[in-house]
Amino acid sequence: MQSAGAATVAPTPSALRRPGAPTEAAGGLLCHTSGMGLFTLPQARSELERLRPVLDEIVTIRADLVELSAALTPGGAPTDLGGLPERKAAEARLNELMTEVQQTGAELKGVAPLLVDFPADLDGVPVLLCWLEGDTDLAWYHRADLGFAGRRRLPATAG
Repeated sequence: MQSAGAATVAPTPSALRRPGAPTEAAGGLLCHTSGMGLFTLPQARSELERLRPVLDEIVTIRADLVELSAALTPGGAPTDLGGLPERKAAEARLNELMTEVQQTGAELKGVAPLLVDFPADLDGVPVLLCWLEGDTDLAWYHRADLGFAGRRRLPATAG
């Protein structure tokens, strides 16, 4: 246990694991964890790359929905995108895409801006590998209990 005022040290990345896969527990025993599982850093990066077209479409539909919604308000400027039927179709498509992201085990935490977390384990500490719209790579994480405000760059030795 740390004393009051002690600096918090970020875990080293010796083991980013995906449970569901066995993990070593105290005493060297293997155990399985519940849930959809955790990602290793290479797995999360691969999944992010696979999801890029889906994420790009989410961004496009997000913009379309804003424009369609504005056009449907009283006094709203007309749009070439259509009207209420097109907005409903865009909402349905957005829901499909969000479900597709969630089914991978990744967590879609935000849509504006787009924020995707990949559950992982960093030296026994539950973390979320964190990708924010505009990031070129999956290079950030935060402890699962701290949320986005605790976001840190992954150590150079990770992955």
